[in-house]
Amino acid sequence: MDLRTLTYIVVGLSFALYIGIAFWARAGSTKDFYVAGGGIHPIQNGMATAADWMSAASFISMAGLIAFMGYGGSVFLMGWTGGFVILAMLLAPYLRKYGKFTVPEFIGDRFYSKSARAVAVICLIICSVTYVIGQMKGVGVAFSRFLEVDYDTGLYVGMVIVFFYAVLGGMKGITYTQIAQYCVLILAYTIPAIFISLQLTGNPLPQLGLGSTMVGTDTYLLDKLDQVVMDLGFAEYTTSARLSTLNMFAYTMSLMIGTAGLPHVIIRFFTVPKVKDARSSAGWALVFIAVLYTTAPAVAGMARLNLMQTIEPAPGQYLAYEERPQWFKNWETTGLLAFEDKNSDGLIQYTSNAETNEMVKIDNDIMVLANPEIARLPNWVIALVAAGGLAAALSTAAGLLLAISSAISHDLLKGMLTPNISEKTELTASRIAMACAIVGAGYLGLNPPGFAAGTVALAFGLAASSIFPALMMGIFSKTVSKEGAIAGMVAGIGVTLFYVFQHKGIMFIPGTAFLGDTPENWFLGIEPNAFGVVGAIVNFAVALGVSRVTAQPPETVRELVEHIRVPVGAAAAQDH
Repeated sequence: MDLRTLTYIVVGLSFALYIGIAFWARAGSTKDFYVAGGGIHPIQNGMATAADWMSAASFISMAGLIAFMGYGGSVFLMGWTGGFVILAMLLAPYLRKYGKFTVPEFIGDRFYSKSARAVAVICLIICSVTYVIGQMKGVGVAFSRFLEVDYDTGLYVGMVIVFFYAVLGGMKGITYTQIAQYCVLILAYTIPAIFISLQLTGNPLPQLGLGSTMVGTDTYLLDKLDQVVMDLGFAEYTTSARLSTLNMFAYTMSLMIGTAGLPHVIIRFFTVPKVKDARSSAGWALVFIAVLYTTAPAVAGMARLNLMQTIEPAPGQYLAYEERPQWFKNWETTGLLAFEDKNSDGLIQYTSNAETNEMVKIDNDIMVLANPEIARLPNWVIALVAAGGLAAALSTAAGLLLAISSAISHDLLKGMLTPNISEKTELTASRIAMACAIVGAGYLGLNPPGFAAGTVALAFGLAASSIFPALMMGIFSKTVSKEGAIAGMVAGIGVTLFYVFQHKGIMFIPGTAFLGDTPENWFLGIEPNAFGVVGAIVNFAVALGVSRVTAQPPETVRELVEHIRVPVGAAAAQDH
């Protein structure tokens, strides 16, 4: 069976499964829509959380970034993994004990202010919209290649699929769909990795294959990769750092605390029955996430080696453009891979020198999806990868869109503007808000700024500078006032957005950067995507400073903090 037909069948079956689950798990109440009724088993929630967490950035972009950045790409592995540990240990159990539906609701109650809740809603929407752009880019990339449609059509199809299972089922439908999506994406990620690891090293475990010798030689795979990239003038793969040590630290910390502040992940811990289940589901999520995250470095290294050896089989031996393999032609049609014959010799010269390099475009996002084709794996494996990439993008997009619609319907409409509306009206408003969010996300996805993980990194920085500090101070401090919290959130996200606009320009408006996106123009050498940690420091400093000169929180709020943070007997803490 040809690849196109097989891909349509595999992807079509997976979509039918998602929509079928949505009809089966339709939300009948606001509790179903927002938190899946609060009755999800910890293992199920751990799997759904892993799918929610492992977005297009994890599935499609992370390995591509590591493939081209080498050691410098470790910031994504360390930041995202470490951040989830912070979320599981410092935030999830306490927020679950609080027992409400959304992050802005907690902030509004803890800081006894509708204004604080409104600011939290704005911050949540800014972070989530920025994040969802990356997911829509992932949908477009996967569809444009494997279903052989243009990028825009891919987005429209993805929007329709998300509409069915997110609008119909809400959190209940999304949860059970994400369980199915996790199974699809993890199989799609690991099976090709096992095949390629066996091809290159004879070791079936990619995690071990990365440190093994090549088949039939005494040369280690990483040594071979270093040799290949250095022969073409690129930096050594295993030692190339990402700019300065300070920037590496800032980038890692920004991703870490941004992870802990992402509302679409936090809300998942509201879906389990008890506080101990929140802790348990966080542990299971880490296990499920680890399967992909420990495989990603191997996928990255092997993909980079296969790509470069395919284009240049031996040092100085260039591949003729007319003899380029089929995978090369396939990706050229998407516009994500481009060749320019600068010296008119008909050969593909791939070097680090911009003047002589004829591979003028290799989008980072194609590496995972193109890897099975480059390695000439069976068609069913390539089709499975297509389904996995789409599952990763769609699962996170659904979670983000739910967070946005919940903020609009539950926090703004029910919580502030019309508090007396009925549950039925609120549920209808939630579905309308979700539909509008899907349309808005699709529109923004048609003009994505940069590759998926780069856009996502900016979203993490915005979450790090606004939501994370407010949650930490709300849980662990009894003295931070409403004025301090509001000022801190505004200052944190404000300084981060200002820095990004100064150096990268206003998103979707080309040519609006004022200082230029170059290291010599960055504050202490910290790049815009890593500036969230500075914004977080500003947030903490402003909030604590303003709180010292304003009225202390009332006693009821102090008791709320005490109740959330300090268990009143083990049974009470477990059952709340």
